Amino acid sequence: VQLQASGGGLVQAGGSLRVSCAASGGTFGDRIIGWFRQAPGKEREFVGAINWRGATIDRVDDEKGRFTMSRDNAKNTVYLQINSLKPEDTATYYCATALSFSRDQGAYTYWGQGTQVTVSS
Repeated sequence: VQLQASGGGLVQAGGSLRVSCAASGGTFGDRIIGWFRQAPGKEREFVGAINWRGATIDRVDDEKGRFTMSRDNAKNTVYLQINSLKPEDTATYYCATALSFSRDQGAYTYWGQGTQVTVSS
């Protein structure tokens, strides 16, 4: 399975963006889909994860619930919607699959190449 992330770009603070992750050469099946991000000079960090039904399993603590995940199994695509973007959201966003849920990126076997999200102040 190959994962292709897309939808990143340059957005002003306060705006919204939806990044996508499409699977090719296979399907997501019943795998967990995790989203991670890596800001310049920082370690990659967990953002959230959904199960095969599209139900959110876990996501970073965010009082406003700015991160929303969904998936379209018919399109083999998962989505990460980010609202009220902040400059500190600037990072490369990755999707990845795992057999079972974990916040540890080591549990994820297949990774997309990442898509860059840049938020200007």
